[in-house]
Amino acid sequence: MASFIYFLVAVLTVLAVANAQLPTDANSPQAFLTPHNAARSKVGVPPLKWSTTLAQYALNYANSQRSKCIPLTHSKGPYGENLFWGKGKPYTPNDAVTSWVDEGKDYKYSTNSCNAGKVCGHYTQVVWKKTTEVGCASVLCNDNAVYIICSYNPPGNYVGERPY
Repeated sequence: MASFIYFLVAVLTVLAVANAQLPTDANSPQAFLTPHNAARSKVGVPPLKWSTTLAQYALNYANSQRSKCIPLTHSKGPYGENLFWGKGKPYTPNDAVTSWVDEGKDYKYSTNSCNAGKVCGHYTQVVWKKTTEVGCASVLCNDNAVYIICSYNPPGNYVGERPY
């Protein structure tokens, strides 16, 4: 009986992985814009507008990464860029943007730098005042992980410049 239960659990696990899906709002412009613009509002910068050109660029790049989502590799294109990868649940646009915005706790405006040993460049790109538009995409990787990319125009994170 115990071996049957182990077999059943194994089959159900395989079926769950095989049926992995993106959440219904995975590529909804508003699902990306709302958390971006909430973070920007907190520091007094104008909201971003959705760009279908940037969204198509992001989708094309995301699709090119499906077979090798890890390690995260930037496109090295003409836009600013934030990347996200998550496995084990249907990660949403809000999850990705929240992970980038959470880096704000490690950004020191007074020195325009990250706290020692911390990363904050994803956050500063989200709130970069000169950035006016964003386009994003979510895809399901071959390993059933969620890969999310947002492209920003104009790009941010110039050395020596404050984000706002």
